[in-house]
Amino acid sequence: MWILGVNAPPTGWHDTSACLVNGDGDIVAFSEEERINRRRHSLYRKPVNAARFCLEQAGIPASDIDVVAVGWDGEQLYPRRFADDAEFLAYAVGLDFGARTPEVVRVPHHQAHAASAFHASPFPKAGVLVIDGHGENESSSIWTYEEGAPPRRERSWQRTASLGYAYDAASTWLGFSFLNAGKTMGLAAYGRAAGLEVEQLVDVRGDDFRLAVEPLAENTGRATADEIKEQYETVVGRWRERYTAIAGTDAPSLPEGRLAEDPKAVLVAYTAQRVIEETVTHLAALARKAAGVEELCLSGGVALNCSTNGTLPGPLYVPPVPHDAGVALGAAWTVRPPRRRTGALSPYLGSDIHGSGPAGRGEPVDTSGLTATALDIDHVTELLLAGAVGAVAQGRAEVGPRALCHRSIIAVPDTAGVNTRVNTIKNREQWRPFAGVTRPAYGARLWERQEHLSLYMLGAARATELGRAVAPGVVHVDGTTRPQVLHGDEAPAVGAVLDALETRGAPPVLLNTSFNDRGEPIVDTARDAVAAFRSMDLDFLVLGDRLYRKADRPGGAR
Repeated sequence: MWILGVNAPPTGWHDTSACLVNGDGDIVAFSEEERINRRRHSLYRKPVNAARFCLEQAGIPASDIDVVAVGWDGEQLYPRRFADDAEFLAYAVGLDFGARTPEVVRVPHHQAHAASAFHASPFPKAGVLVIDGHGENESSSIWTYEEGAPPRRERSWQRTASLGYAYDAASTWLGFSFLNAGKTMGLAAYGRAAGLEVEQLVDVRGDDFRLAVEPLAENTGRATADEIKEQYETVVGRWRERYTAIAGTDAPSLPEGRLAEDPKAVLVAYTAQRVIEETVTHLAALARKAAGVEELCLSGGVALNCSTNGTLPGPLYVPPVPHDAGVALGAAWTVRPPRRRTGALSPYLGSDIHGSGPAGRGEPVDTSGLTATALDIDHVTELLLAGAVGAVAQGRAEVGPRALCHRSIIAVPDTAGVNTRVNTIKNREQWRPFAGVTRPAYGARLWERQEHLSLYMLGAARATELGRAVAPGVVHVDGTTRPQVLHGDEAPAVGAVLDALETRGAPPVLLNTSFNDRGEPIVDTARDAVAAFRSMDLDFLVLGDRLYRKADRPGGAR
């Protein structure tokens, strides 16, 4: 049996994706469409390339697919009606399934999010909290999941009582896209560091919460796409009016690159962040109480807020794909949960750097103008210690928005000045932070908390005195970092460099950030990696088992 999970138009209109699982619920492949078509977030694009990649990994034709599981149950949201499942699949996925149309299973959006979190976790039972912009008719929901038992939805909150909407409003007030919530989170840290007092915009009490912007009258039926858009614009507009009243102006006074110097911009970002933190903390406690266990899973777009995740106590798991791309996995697992669970999910489910597939995978890569040698970890380590900034592209790509050392830019973070160079290389704002990666034993000395959040770089942790001293380049203005801990040989090149640093008596920690330029998806293929290396001011590229250098930079770091 083969189940193809998708996040696809018309309901899944951003972060489209595909995931293939077999009859045992084992993941064969997962891909986000943006990695292949090179369009960030792949807005309104069907996941046809992602689906083809999954089929190629399994070596099967589309006609072998038994079920297509969609991470939305929202036929009423469609801008058009479909005569049958075959017409729907042609529109949403774009594959030719042949004469036999697979069964289409539409999974409620929040259930797909919840399934992607629980089944990826190491927990036999957990409360699951899903928070995002909205699903079909809700914006927050609490679930109980247990191995061998059907999931139970405990509670939900209506669509317009949305924490995602509140954060979107702050992001757009600041001049960002609503898809740039991570920038808002990074800016909010400047408010925390300054000890700002912010207006209380959420009231949490009992088993509920109340936002300062009241939700619209609850829709007892399901809204159409046009109705949801109108509701979104109304609620986000009211939140923006509230932020304008708090700031005393309707926009920042400084450009994006200097927002950390703008007190009103920092105030708005931190105000929105406090709304998220206070509400999520309250709902997390409710989820644990409902499930009767301390183990908690988070999913939905708000679960990418690592600052909030890092404040939550107790055993906590966030999957590597908590955003909408992850509902492809959750929908597939709702149809066929994994029969064998062997601990937390490996994120390395994407394309192999030298594999075959669509979008030029397996095609020759033009390396003219570059010098190539066999990979020598000692040489790479010496380059890094001399101040070089390099990139790594090895093995299967990690899934989700965090680069986890298979498609990463790395540097030694022994000075705060490394931030300036790496932000410049990536054409990012200078106020934005970076993450650190190390081994478990040393991580316990660098930051205060690890656990499952550090598997995928999805939780902030306060740096210790040692962390601030030896790795200032990965410590943000509020004293936190977003750590990743590498176990064993899950990222061979970076792990070997960490071990080589320790052998030399240097702190075994590296700055780790995604291998992509501004506005680009993370690199996927060897061709992507070489193109990015050429266009960015990087000193070296580890590509598979080869080390590439630029002919005009033979000596290492510029």
